[in-house]
Amino acid sequence: MKIEQFEDIEIWQEARKLTQIVFKISSSWQFNKDFRFRDQIRAASGSIMDNTAEGYGRGGNREFINFLSIAKGSNEEVRSQSYRAYDFNYIDKDTIDELLELTNKISRKISSLIQYLKNSSQKGPKFNTGK
Repeated sequence: MKIEQFEDIEIWQEARKLTQIVFKISSSWQFNKDFRFRDQIRAASGSIMDNTAEGYGRGGNREFINFLSIAKGSNEEVRSQSYRAYDFNYIDKDTIDELLELTNKISRKISSLIQYLKNSSQKGPKFNTGK
C-alpha cells in the first residue's frame, strides 16, 4: 500500500481506534471523578496519532523516526495507565485486555516502521531531487 497522506499509515489508524476507545471509557463516572488522570490518558492516546501525523508531515526519515519514537513513548504511557485504570477499578478485565492488545500491536508496528525507515535508502520526500 502506498502512503500518500498520514491517514494511510496503519499506526495512525490503529492509534485513532485506541483514542476512540480511551475517550469512551474515560467518559465513565469513575474517570470523571479523577479528571487529571482522565485528561492524561486522553492526551497520551491522542499524542500517538498526532506525532505519527506530524513526523510524516516533516518529510524526512530522520524527523519521522524521532516523532515515531515520541509516539511509541506515548503508546507505552497509555499501556501503563491502562494498568492503573484497572487497578483503580475504572475498567474491567475485558477492557484492559483490549487496551493491552491494541497498545502492543501499535508498539510492534511503530518499531517495524522505525526499522524500515532506518534501513531505507530513500531519506524522505523532501530530499527527492527529481532525478
